[in-house]
Amino acid sequence: MGSEGNTVSSAGNLPGGSVPGAAPKKNKKRRSSVWILMMPLYAFTLVFVFFPLIYMVYLSFMSRAEVWGFVNEFTIGNYKRILEPLYLGTFKDSLKLAFISTIVNIFIGYPYGYFMARLNDKWKKIMMLLVMIPFWTSGLIRLNGWIIVFRSNGVLDKLLMGLHITDAPLKMLYTYPMVVFGMIYALMPFMILAVYSSAEKMDWTLVEASRDLGASAAKTFFHVTLPLTMPGLLSGVILTFIPSMGLFFVADLLGGNKIVLIGNIIQQQLTKGRNLPFAAALSVVLMVLTSLLIALYRRIAGTRQLEGLI
Repeated sequence: MGSEGNTVSSAGNLPGGSVPGAAPKKNKKRRSSVWILMMPLYAFTLVFVFFPLIYMVYLSFMSRAEVWGFVNEFTIGNYKRILEPLYLGTFKDSLKLAFISTIVNIFIGYPYGYFMARLNDKWKKIMMLLVMIPFWTSGLIRLNGWIIVFRSNGVLDKLLMGLHITDAPLKMLYTYPMVVFGMIYALMPFMILAVYSSAEKMDWTLVEASRDLGASAAKTFFHVTLPLTMPGLLSGVILTFIPSMGLFFVADLLGGNKIVLIGNIIQQQLTKGRNLPFAAALSVVLMVLTSLLIALYRRIAGTRQLEGLI
C-alpha cells in the first residue's frame, strides 16, 4: 500500500498532473489526423498530376498508329523530329515572342505593382480590383472584344477616321504586333500581382535610410528596392514567359493562323495530325524548359515559392 501511495503521489507531482507517456500518444494521434486530412490532396496530386506526367513521358517514346492513337513500339524518332528546321524554327519564334512580351510586361507591370504597394488601403483595394476584373471574364471573350476594336472599320478605325487622324482603315488585326499585344494583355496581371506581393513585404525603412544617407533615387532603387523586389520580378517573369509559349488560342484569334507557336503545333498534332506521341514529345520538351526556368528562379531568388501565387 505504501509503494502504491508513493507512485500515485509521484505522478501527481508531474507538471500539469500529466501521466508519463500521455504526451507522445497525443502527438502521435495528432500526426495521424494530419495524415488523414492530407490523404485527399496526395491522392489528387497522384491521379491528376503525377500519373498524367508519367503517361505523357511514356507516350512520347511510343510510335504513332496509322489511324488514331499509338502502338507500343519504343522509338526516339519523336524527339529527333523536333530537331527538324520547321519545329526548331517554331521553338525559336515562340521564345522570341515570349521574350518580347515578357520585357514589355516588366516595364509596365513592375511600376504598377510597385506603386500599388505604396498606396493607402483604400486606393490599394481600388487598384487591385482593376487588376482582378479581367479574371472575372473568360479570356476568349476578352480577346474577341479586342477583335471588335482592332478589326478593319472597327471601333478604333472609326474613331481615328472621325478625328481625321487616318484616311483609310488600318490593318492591325492578324499581325505579329497584335499577337504580342494579346500576350501582354493576357499575362500582365500575373506580373503585377507578383511584383506587388514582393513589394508589399518590403521593409520601406531601408529605402528611407538610403535616402537619408545621401543616396539618389536611382541609386536607392538599384541597390535597395530592386534587390528586395527581385523575387517578385523573377516570379513575374516565370509566370509570363512560360505561358507565352503555349497560349495557342491568342495566336489563333489575333494572328489568324499566321503566327504559329509551339502551343499551336501541339494542338494541331493532337487534333488534325492525330499524332499523340509527337505531341507528347513536344510537351515533354516544353515541360523540361519550364522546370529549368523554375529551378533557375529558385537558385537566384533563394526561395521555393513563386511570389504572387503563395
